[in-house]
Amino acid sequence: MPTKKVRQLSLFDCNDSVKSAHNYKRDFSFIDLFAGIGGMRLGFEYAGGHCVFSSECDETACDTYEKNFGERPSGDITKISSATIPDFDILLGGFPCQSFSIIGKKEGFKNETCGTLFFEIERILQHKRPTAFLLENVKNLISHDKGRTFRIINAHLESMGYKVYSKILNSLDYGVPQNRERIFIVGFLEDVHFEFPLPVDDDKRLTLVDILEENVDRKYYVRDAIKNSRLQRLKDKNYPRPYISHENISGSITPHPYSSALRAGASANYILINDERRPTEREMLRIQGFPDSYEIDLPYGKVKHQCGNAVSVPVVQAIAESMILALNRHIRRIDYGK
Repeated sequence: MPTKKVRQLSLFDCNDSVKSAHNYKRDFSFIDLFAGIGGMRLGFEYAGGHCVFSSECDETACDTYEKNFGERPSGDITKISSATIPDFDILLGGFPCQSFSIIGKKEGFKNETCGTLFFEIERILQHKRPTAFLLENVKNLISHDKGRTFRIINAHLESMGYKVYSKILNSLDYGVPQNRERIFIVGFLEDVHFEFPLPVDDDKRLTLVDILEENVDRKYYVRDAIKNSRLQRLKDKNYPRPYISHENISGSITPHPYSSALRAGASANYILINDERRPTEREMLRIQGFPDSYEIDLPYGKVKHQCGNAVSVPVVQAIAESMILALNRHIRRIDYGK
């Protein structure tokens, strides 16, 4: 049997506030830092933007990125001068969060961020002064070092003149079956009023039935010993299929009608479908909201790593639509003196 057709999510159908963005100019440029396999890029392309520069230091991720976008990211951003980056409207960056524990308390803001990858974003914002930015990181960024790290980041962004908004969003609320909470930080160089996108309606959300493949190769199925062990520890043995379970620290197996957050460094059997098999490469991409046209041809472990590091495309698209809507409303207020 052929693989079932997956319903593709269109956020233009989600709510009126996003729909109204169609009424305004949508052609804008952006750069894609810490690009990974291009999840942020896809979200902003869907919102009408075009990428003028990208950067990623992981060569395998660059291979995947080049395969899908026809261009290879420029490499390690720490070795790229801001002056060589083309002008752009919006900066995108899902930056790694390095420790802020070695911080000089008496040497000012610059030394507080020096040596971290956030500093690379800061120096580009300082030099290029784009209209807006979107940053993404793990939820725990807000509590790291008792909140000091997050306060420093916000202070640096605001010190450059940006109006900053931040919120934790869950991929489950934006149409993909994955419980993935991430912090998103949005900033505007002018006094733009911005609201994060509302969750999509239930009937716009993909379910496991929508994303799971049929006739899956036996290589994805776990050994009987693993399967039986999981089923014996399953919290609800009558849980309706299909489900995805994960094993927590205590060894309990908890089923859900969605995936737990994909993780780059998780064990091979961290999540199992019906406690029988691992998700296929295509299913992992679908769990992150990548379209079926997206190509990836790597060993399973590398695909799992890349999907675990990726962003959920529909979440980014929803934010992009809201950012463009906010910017165009701001422009209209200026044009009409409101």
